Amino acid sequence: MTISIWRYGHLALAVSSFVFILLASVTGIILAFEPISEQIQPYKSNDFESVYIAETITIFKNTYPEIISLEVDENDFVFASVFTNEGESLEGYFNPTTAQFLGEKSEPSELFQFVTSLHRSLFLKSIGRFFVGLCSFLLFLITISGAVLILKRQGGLNKLFSKIVKENFNQYWHVVLGRLSLIPIMIITLTGVYLSLEKFNVFPIDKKSHQIDFEQINATPQLNINDFPVLKDVKLSDVVQVEFPFSDDVEDYYTIKLQTKELVINQFTGEVLSAIEDPFINVLSKLSLKLHTGQGSIIWSFILLIAMVNILFFIYSGFAMTLKRRASRIKNKFTKNNSEYVILVGSENGGTLLFANALKKELITNGKRVFVAELNKYTVYKNMKHLIVLTSTYGEGEAPANATNFLKFLKTTKQNQSYDYSVVGFGSLSYADFCKFAFDVDKALQVQNIKQLLPPFTVNDKSFNSFEQWVAIWSKAVGKQFSISSEAFEAKPKNTVLFKVVSKTNKDDTFRLVLKPKKNLRFASGDLLAIYPKDDYNERLYSIAKIDDNLHLSVKCHQNGLGSNFLNNLPINNKISARVIQNKNFHFPQKIDRVVMIGNGTGIIPFIGMLAGNSKKVDTHLYCGVRTKAAFNLYQPEISTYLKEGNLTKLNIAFSQEEYKVYVQDLVMRDSDFIIETFLSQGVLMVCGSLVMYKGILDALEQICLANKLKINDFRHLIKSDCY
Repeated sequence: MTISIWRYGHLALAVSSFVFILLASVTGIILAFEPISEQIQPYKSNDFESVYIAETITIFKNTYPEIISLEVDENDFVFASVFTNEGESLEGYFNPTTAQFLGEKSEPSELFQFVTSLHRSLFLKSIGRFFVGLCSFLLFLITISGAVLILKRQGGLNKLFSKIVKENFNQYWHVVLGRLSLIPIMIITLTGVYLSLEKFNVFPIDKKSHQIDFEQINATPQLNINDFPVLKDVKLSDVVQVEFPFSDDVEDYYTIKLQTKELVINQFTGEVLSAIEDPFINVLSKLSLKLHTGQGSIIWSFILLIAMVNILFFIYSGFAMTLKRRASRIKNKFTKNNSEYVILVGSENGGTLLFANALKKELITNGKRVFVAELNKYTVYKNMKHLIVLTSTYGEGEAPANATNFLKFLKTTKQNQSYDYSVVGFGSLSYADFCKFAFDVDKALQVQNIKQLLPPFTVNDKSFNSFEQWVAIWSKAVGKQFSISSEAFEAKPKNTVLFKVVSKTNKDDTFRLVLKPKKNLRFASGDLLAIYPKDDYNERLYSIAKIDDNLHLSVKCHQNGLGSNFLNNLPINNKISARVIQNKNFHFPQKIDRVVMIGNGTGIIPFIGMLAGNSKKVDTHLYCGVRTKAAFNLYQPEISTYLKEGNLTKLNIAFSQEEYKVYVQDLVMRDSDFIIETFLSQGVLMVCGSLVMYKGILDALEQICLANKLKINDFRHLIKSDCY
């Protein structure tokens, strides 16, 4: 009776998952060739195992003026993104000992992409992923029950590899190949189940983040990379990724991801500023992925290939042995969509869907479960962790056609789990109600008492660069690495205007540029200037000030920075073509009794223009964050004039690199009573500058509100921001 239970169980599992096993085997055979084809590429250095990471970083820094990142993939190929001495971007595989460029990274073939999607989800998105995970578990049970049947047939474990009585062709080879493939198939199925469970967040998520005390970072003693103590014994083979400092500022650092931990290292002294050990669950995830796919090993890939071929034979021989005794049809139960990432789209003519599909494609490529729907299709998503709303605005701030019922559904449809959300608005700054519906959606979601991952982000004229910027910010917020291809978004810039370079003033690594439009042009302080340094369709945006009908920019010059160097190298009286993008959500507010301006670095310039236009002498307070007293000289003459004339009520300065380091958020915390008074009197708070500063300001405001038993969400409509 016992043997019958195992046999019928083995058969029932095989019958019920026949289609999956067939598809998984065929697609698995094809996919087994992918790591093999990658491994035979000529991009691995012969002495790779003996190279130290410090040597590689040094040779790259000596060869290229700017390195963005460096990665070591599963095949031990070194992939890097650099800028050459000619200012050209170079991305691909490099020799780790010479920094010689070896070739560009080829995109996976359409065949492999198609088969991968089929293998992972049967093209059924999250439902398919659930079914694939379930069937992987069923295949594991089939393997276990098959192993028990073999053990029963052979007379025990000690006789597992003894001679097999050959009853017929199918029976004989079913057992022989079953013995040989037992361990590989168990590994395939167990890792498949694990990877599926991982996508459904069954395992605990590591929420550790680096905690860095920026005030304690020192720039001395300056050491060569080769002398960094922490890197002396680190071989390149132990490295996953290296992120290089963006600038020479002491606050910028190396981030080195190793196989078992991640380090943040002072770029000057080599001091370890923070270290996070890779949790065991992450190590297990990496191992499961390698064992399941064969990444980085030709031998294991061949073993997987043979195992998949054997599974095909098991399908044939198993059904051949039982066809006359039993037949059955598959009964599959598909559960409700339980994607982790839900993208809801609001669009009048389908334009926003292009961005949603691009984001969805990127997430799926990175192994994420994604569900896309119209806003009007909003419903319960049982396992949703991230909600992304991409919506345009129709007419005078109204919802687009496929989002008219969303706000109503949001009130009546309750999710049973915590999740975070982000809202991206699409529109044109030429309209007064620019992205108004996106802000309405954000406000409605705030009422749900869920986590706002990011403030509402706006995209003007379907700008790919703006959307790309949001993807980068959002990726950092969720702790992942995503990027969007620009191929589907490129569009010729419109409404460009000629500007004449009037003057340029340099202080340290920052300069001010004054441009005069060649024709009458309507613009205001707080608007954006789009330039095209590569004379292509990709624009760079800068916040501007309007002073005496001239356009003023403040720009930090980065080494090999494309936009900043383009502007810095412009001769006086030279002409450039650019366009002004209206940014009405960041104009000086009207009919307000008090305005608080908070800016750091180059983010101060739009406030200079707003103060110049404050003819009504509105009560205005400026919190100004600069690195040094010398850096403040770039704005000091005008600010002093505004103080004397009453355009500026009070100035507060924070010097972050002087003897006593102070940041603008410190000043905001100091003046907490004043900030609360401003909010309660419906005064407006404007923030312009770096995203790091903006986050610090939001954290400070949240602390101030909590200390006064208030909620920052009640005052978000009074906070205007333009940060980058």
